[in-house]
Amino acid sequence: MADHTRPRAVPLMSRRDAIAWLGTAGLAILGAGCGSGAPGTAAPSARTSRAAGSPLPQGAAACVLTPELTEGPYYIPGEAVRGDITEGRPGVPLRLEIGVVEAENCTPVPGAMVEVWHADAGGAYSGFGAASSNRTFLRGVQVTSAGGVSRFTTIYPGWYQGRAVHIHLKVRRGEGAVHTGQLFFEERITDAVHGKPPYSGHAGRRTANTEDSIFADGGPESLLRLSPDGNGYLGGITIGLRSA
Repeated sequence: MADHTRPRAVPLMSRRDAIAWLGTAGLAILGAGCGSGAPGTAAPSARTSRAAGSPLPQGAAACVLTPELTEGPYYIPGEAVRGDITEGRPGVPLRLEIGVVEAENCTPVPGAMVEVWHADAGGAYSGFGAASSNRTFLRGVQVTSAGGVSRFTTIYPGWYQGRAVHIHLKVRRGEGAVHTGQLFFEERITDAVHGKPPYSGHAGRRTANTEDSIFADGGPESLLRLSPDGNGYLGGITIGLRSA
């Protein structure tokens, strides 16, 4: 497979350089969903707000922590800091908005590093198998904004044997502890997406969330909140960081 170069519309920074720039702050990190509400009002429950709100809370709220999930065999360190990670891979557009907050009070965390990687529409990971000549597509790092949000432009992932559709995730602040997790998708939306090209050309049987042991560990709190976005989807979730 031909190699693809990284988009260079803006200067790229390696993850190592970005970590050094951010400085160090040791953390024990866990995934979380946070309730949201207007300042000065009681926040609704995390489960209610995640069904309809934005990734980040607007006021104090209780965070629901979720367990860390396995890194898996397809991680490649040292990815570039960039928002668009598609590199021309075909698929249904997906915009990710991953909020990062303090687990204790759900206040936004600026300057956290969020790293994602996932399979293409055919179930291939860059850097492995037939795609081994390209180590960068559908991989990237974003630093959270002043409001604690990281944003990625990518495609809806495909599946590979034995796993439900998912996105891998790492969140870190400085050189301290790292939260490693996986984000999953609602079955009805995956069915609709995977019923169309290029996903429909993938022969075999897709593993459902209920058949995936890693999804069983994360549960519904690891599901992305999806909404239509043009000809694709917007996926949002909030990750909580717990101070060591």
